[in-house]
Amino acid sequence: MARMYYDEDANLDLLTGKTIAIIGYGSQGHAHALNLKDSGMNVIVGLYPGSKSAQKAEAAGLKVHTVAEAAKAADLIMILLPDEVQKTVYKNEIEPNLQAGNILAFAHGFNIHFAQVVPPPDVDVIMVAPKGPGHLVRRTYGRCFRDEVFPRHIFAQPLLSRCVYGDIFHRAYFLSENFQTSCK
Repeated sequence: MARMYYDEDANLDLLTGKTIAIIGYGSQGHAHALNLKDSGMNVIVGLYPGSKSAQKAEAAGLKVHTVAEAAKAADLIMILLPDEVQKTVYKNEIEPNLQAGNILAFAHGFNIHFAQVVPPPDVDVIMVAPKGPGHLVRRTYGRCFRDEVFPRHIFAQPLLSRCVYGDIFHRAYFLSENFQTSCK
């Protein structure tokens, strides 16, 4: 049975003074970035040079960097790119800039479960997987859903010794699961 978590289960103080990089600013990227920003977090966006999304992110008040620069500057790096490009972007731009104690976050378990992305042992890995498209995740930010079904699934590998972060990403309830389950 999955455990359900609510706002009172999360400790936002754990992210005070931390930089969160959202890699990608598409359907999920914009929702995660803006929800985190509206929760008072320090959020930057990592995009490839010439990305059409850069103007949208900047217009929303977010600082845009290259993926490599964002990864280097961040404590928590959330990869919100299509599954088929995550391995290449990770290998070429994120992995060389990781530091011990960083946290990698994903919205789907494919690349971790199938070992397309293999983080070093001193980097924590979490998954915050909304069960809805980005525009709905953004539109429902801040609402209470205790009596409705709009869950977010979150999983932290055993290395993770910090509190669950799901609350700040979506501000609703979330369930725990694992990377394997998210791929089924």
